[in-house]
Amino acid sequence: MHYRNLALGLLTLALPFAALAQQQPGKKKKKFIKEVYASWGYNKEWYTHSTIHVSQPGLGNNYDFVHVQAHDHPGWDEGLFSKALSIPQYNYRLGFLLDEERGWGFEINFDHTKYIFADQNVRIKGTLNNHPADTTVAFNEANGFYYYLNNGANFLLFNVTKKWHLLRTADEKVKVDFLGKFGVGPLIPHTQNSLFGKLNHQGFQFGGWNTGAEGSLRATFFRNYYLEYSNKIDYARYSGLNLYEGKAHQAFGTYEMILSIGLIIPTTAKK
Repeated sequence: MHYRNLALGLLTLALPFAALAQQQPGKKKKKFIKEVYASWGYNKEWYTHSTIHVSQPGLGNNYDFVHVQAHDHPGWDEGLFSKALSIPQYNYRLGFLLDEERGWGFEINFDHTKYIFADQNVRIKGTLNNHPADTTVAFNEANGFYYYLNNGANFLLFNVTKKWHLLRTADEKVKVDFLGKFGVGPLIPHTQNSLFGKLNHQGFQFGGWNTGAEGSLRATFFRNYYLEYSNKIDYARYSGLNLYEGKAHQAFGTYEMILSIGLIIPTTAKK
């Protein structure tokens, strides 16, 4: 799966919503969508510890990496404009305001996050080569171990959103709003790993589900342009992750900070 295909798929999914915003000339009708917005930004993550279960029946392996520490790889801190914009940890949003008075809306919410099993001495507990095992290994690339969701742990959420107005100037050229968001959706990780020197066939896959809640402070300028700072928590449960002759599953929590710039497209005339 390629990010371009994913973006096209999400755009196709969004077209029916956009179509509802268009009305035939003639009779005045209330528009279902009051405004459309889109944003692009970058993020930073912190992950909870996680136990990774490994199942490789053909190798006689059924064990856990216990209490694993992991970290992200922002990328934007290594020179944002020296590489493609989609290489660092990025995020985008495509949203629809449905009820202007009450502030309710819907949002497609994607975070390209990176999850890297940190170099560490990690406990292995279970069955290894058809024998009981409870030992510690030095988990690092020089020793034949790595485990990356480095081309994306990739959280996709379909959110319900609620907006509260905080501040605005008399001419509404500057506004400050708070947005609350909550949703669920699939995980689309890119798996790349080596366990005991055995490499998997790396690639994208659908690999579980996640749920998240986000609080955002949005400053809008001249009605159509905005800067948004968000804090987000996410719980991701991965399953069927590709390994060499096997699968892995794990779950972890994430705390994110996100900074985005965006564009608002009103579909109704301002009074």
